[in-house]
Amino acid sequence: MKIRQLKIFCIILLAAILFSCTGKNSDEKKIFSIAEQYGLAYAPLQIIRINSILEKKLPGWEIKWEKLVNTAAIREAMLSGNLDAGFMAIPPFLIGYGNGMQWKVFTGLSAVPVELVTWKDNINSLKDFTAGDRIALPQPGSIQHILLSMAAEKQLGNAKYFDNQLVTMAHPDGMNTLMQKRDISAHFTAPPFIMQELKIEGFKSILTGEEAAGGSFTFAIGAVTDSFSTANPEAVSMLIKAIDEACSFIINNPEKAAELLAVEYQSDKNDILEYITWKGMNYSTDINGTDEFIDFMKSSSYLKPDSDFSGIFLK
Repeated sequence: MKIRQLKIFCIILLAAILFSCTGKNSDEKKIFSIAEQYGLAYAPLQIIRINSILEKKLPGWEIKWEKLVNTAAIREAMLSGNLDAGFMAIPPFLIGYGNGMQWKVFTGLSAVPVELVTWKDNINSLKDFTAGDRIALPQPGSIQHILLSMAAEKQLGNAKYFDNQLVTMAHPDGMNTLMQKRDISAHFTAPPFIMQELKIEGFKSILTGEEAAGGSFTFAIGAVTDSFSTANPEAVSMLIKAIDEACSFIINNPEKAAELLAVEYQSDKNDILEYITWKGMNYSTDINGTDEFIDFMKSSSYLKPDSDFSGIFLK
């Protein structure tokens, strides 16, 4: 009798625990954690965040935003389960995918100018750099690094010519260091840092991204973990729609967008308006240039030559 009563008690206790857990989960908000990086290439995400666009499309969800210095930090956060989606350039995404990262490209974000800026009078092309010159960029494997390698192969015959002269710096730090005219000779950067640097007397651009790549390309794309996209396809779809909405807002209402972004960047509204309407600034979910980066990075051993990249896009 006592054994039977104990069994009944255990069944009731288990049922109570399951009911309690179910009730708790139903009350909890789902979380969508998203990372951006520094610069106006990520302006659509900043508009989404400022205007709470994604919260409106995903009622009941908690949207968490992170701003990280480079794709290496984003990859680490995604691997540890602290991020669901992150925005970056194509080359570092490919490096992660080639090394086994379980993620997919699900959207484009922007195509923007990328330029190599120097303060040195004696540097007017890549051949003018000496072994003592240092070039700041976000990280090895960044789009700036790969573009520099593309240009080095074309102009100097060696894609890895500058690999030992690189200094890893976030864009704001790179700009501040360049302005000191001391520790680095050049900074390969993106908007708004390009515009701000080129306004300084004596600073000049000696290489553009399009010159290096031989054509146009998407600068920033969105990547999502396989686990999150499989479990939450609607959330990913809503983020794409939010990006479309934000891109259209910037294109069709540049003055209003500049007003919002000026607060974000603690800058003058007219300066931000100039930057987001600068020649070459294009906000879109389109994706271009992936195959060209894959081909070059394989041929230059930044990717394994036999790696398969046919499955990088979320279907």
